[in-house]
Amino acid sequence: AMEQAIGWPEGRSMTTIVIAHVTFSLSFVTVVVQSRLAQMDASLEEAAMDLGARPAKVFLVITLPIIAPALLAGWLLAFTLSIDDVVISAFVSGPGASPLPIVIFSKVRLGVSPEINALATIVVALVGVAMAIAGRVMLSRDREERHHPTSSPQPV
Repeated sequence: AMEQAIGWPEGRSMTTIVIAHVTFSLSFVTVVVQSRLAQMDASLEEAAMDLGARPAKVFLVITLPIIAPALLAGWLLAFTLSIDDVVISAFVSGPGASPLPIVIFSKVRLGVSPEINALATIVVALVGVAMAIAGRVMLSRDREERHHPTSSPQPV
């Protein structure tokens, strides 16, 4: 439909796969980030603007660090859904593009080979390493917060 209307993208390719997965995953990411924004204290942004910070600076210095965990969670959710979604990949991929879900699905149909086992091991190892790093970062932040509380007023 878009190709007939504006001439882009030409045929089904990696571009159509990216467009489809972004469109599909955007709703999930939006819900995660919106829930974090709803919990955010707007007075932090207002105070920064009252002190003369421009909107771009307020976003980069205050808003972005506050919503960064939600952005990371949204990215992980979108990545997981994209890796898992064979149906969308099958409908939007063309002969020139073979995304990982389609490759795995076609190889599993022929029988599980050592290549698939090796790929599964790599994926599980990467997820395990990512979870260990995330756990360490969260633990170090928690320890730092306990030793240096920022929200409690200091006696004068």
